[in-house]
Amino acid sequence: MSADDAADADPTTVPVTLYTREDCSLCVVARETIESVAADLDGVTVDIDEVDVDTDPELADEYGERVPYVLVDGHPAFKYEVDERDLRLKLLAAA
Repeated sequence: MSADDAADADPTTVPVTLYTREDCSLCVVARETIESVAADLDGVTVDIDEVDVDTDPELADEYGERVPYVLVDGHPAFKYEVDERDLRLKLLAAA
């Protein structure tokens, strides 16, 4: 088995954290964008952890109305809107 075959057989997983809240239309669009970009990436699996900031008073204080807020591989990446091209580059860089 070549290195390329091994990479195809064991995709890299990149964690993405999406801070959101109920009734947030931008949050819905952000999640759809992340899922769409993730589906198009070969050899990279995206593990989305969606966190409702309203379930934790500390998160609600920290993020307030600044949602959606997205971390890629633990690093701040997007606030309010997720750019498809930029997300793709960030996911590939983290892989």
